[in-house]
Amino acid sequence: MIINSVHTIEGDMSASDARFGIAVTRFNSYIVEHLAAGAVATLKQHGVDETRIEIVRAPGAFELPLVVRRMAQSGNYDALIALGCVIRGATAHFEYVAGECARGLSRIALDADVPVTFGVLTTETVEQAIERAGAKAGNKGADAAVAALEMVSLLRKLRG
Repeated sequence: MIINSVHTIEGDMSASDARFGIAVTRFNSYIVEHLAAGAVATLKQHGVDETRIEIVRAPGAFELPLVVRRMAQSGNYDALIALGCVIRGATAHFEYVAGECARGLSRIALDADVPVTFGVLTTETVEQAIERAGAKAGNKGADAAVAALEMVSLLRKLRG
């Protein structure tokens, strides 16, 4: 395959010396706490000491981007993990909250040049949220932590 001969740069799980901020929402906390536990366990599993992990709680997903922006501006973190849960209801509220949260977090990563990984569940039902928080479909908090580790490593390699 021709791609095998091309120099490739990719991240790995070697960022155990990095500092990680985890922003979590209090809304739907019965789901989000499982996401946070998955993220912390994954970071620790890859050698990150608890002293290098900090959790900051925001009221809800709509408020999450502002909290993450302040965390990024602080210079205290090498990567940020955003965790929350938005479950569709009978109103358009879901689209507004989920869309603005995703847009805001994406913009922060680009503007602050700090990796922000997206572990905000956007589901149709509570059951789907429970599945994605560790019951059946893996733990999206753990997935976001893996992405954060990989992004720190990748950006370090790209900086030289």
